[in-house]
Amino acid sequence: MTREEWQAIDEARQLLNLGERATMGEMKRAYRQMCKRHHPDVVGEESAENAAIIRELTKSYDLLMRYCDQFRIPLVPGDGDNMDPEDWWMDRFGHDPLWGRKKEKTKKEG
Repeated sequence: MTREEWQAIDEARQLLNLGERATMGEMKRAYRQMCKRHHPDVVGEESAENAAIIRELTKSYDLLMRYCDQFRIPLVPGDGDNMDPEDWWMDRFGHDPLWGRKKEKTKKEG
């Protein structure tokens, strides 16, 4: 990747208020949250400034998604992975609400 491409990715990361490491889910949530904050239906007025911000957010989000689409992740354990298959799965996808472990309810919640 070129320096300009890295700079564009870093600017997109900062615009969406993401840390140095982020999952695709975190990127999507940040994008939606920022769009809601500046959307004319929510703000109550349609301004050129909000429209420009929405365009920049969308451009940044698209850039990050294209960047993520270029990476392949292993879906089977490698030779050096001495993990139980369930531990391997949870290590990669455990934070995903669909595939991760269910949170146990505490006494206060339930």
